[in-house]
Amino acid sequence: MIRSLVLLLALAAGAAAAAPIVVHDERGTELRLDAPPRRIVSLLPSLTETVWVLGGGERLVGVDRYSNWPPALAALPRVGGMEDAVIEAVVALKPDLVLASSLSRASDRLEALGLRVLRVRAERHADMLELMRTLGQVLGRPAEAERLIARLDHELAAAAARVPASLRGRRVYFEVHGGTYAASAGSFIGDTLARLALVNVVPAELGPFPKLNPEFVVRADPDIVLMQQRDLPALAARPGWTAMQAVRQRRVCGFDAERFDMLIRPGPRLGEGAAAIVDCLQRLAPETTAARK
Repeated sequence: MIRSLVLLLALAAGAAAAAPIVVHDERGTELRLDAPPRRIVSLLPSLTETVWVLGGGERLVGVDRYSNWPPALAALPRVGGMEDAVIEAVVALKPDLVLASSLSRASDRLEALGLRVLRVRAERHADMLELMRTLGQVLGRPAEAERLIARLDHELAAAAARVPASLRGRRVYFEVHGGTYAASAGSFIGDTLARLALVNVVPAELGPFPKLNPEFVVRADPDIVLMQQRDLPALAARPGWTAMQAVRQRRVCGFDAERFDMLIRPGPRLGEGAAAIVDCLQRLAPETTAARK
């Protein structure tokens, strides 16, 4: 009797292990895997970072040129970027799964060559969390995905609790690139700002990351500007910017490359990025910080 029970349990365990992994990409297209992939090529930094944090780092055999965290990835082959992935290089790595943005031009060609491609899009926090669950399922690590999601929520809540009271509800402008592209209220960055009780001056109706008319920011006249540190020296040369409240009152947060990467990638370091924003906000309101001590 006991021997029969053990046999049944073993058979059930074997059947569970052999069950295929079925997920759906951002188009709703089904992707079926017989087992968790062992050789993964990632064409997006946020995907690379998420795979790593979920414990699948040893399965990465190639990444895009912008994947720069963690440092242990430095030795991996680079296969281009979202717009110019080198198809031959990806194929040569013999991946059993390619992770790519839904906007990547390489996906169709890779699928035509017989490779499995998981196309994803994470424009909002909700998309990001769903993507983490999908990757957890694909990697066979669903529990790790849930722990990551819980950690991110805790980090965002902790950051929000540190925002100076005098800056809550202030209007902010988040510049993504070179004075032209911004993060709107309809982006995952916009969601981060909302969690921090800040108001985005770029409306969601313009799209997640719109290219703006140079006069837009001047007319919006935000209380706080968030941008790359490398662009700070050029602010005075931007027409009308010296008259803006944020510039006049020196309420501008410039982030170095590493911290800016955390902010603009919908991945596992987003909570750290939110903490970096709050660190700057506290420097902008020293009287608030002093009052709390």
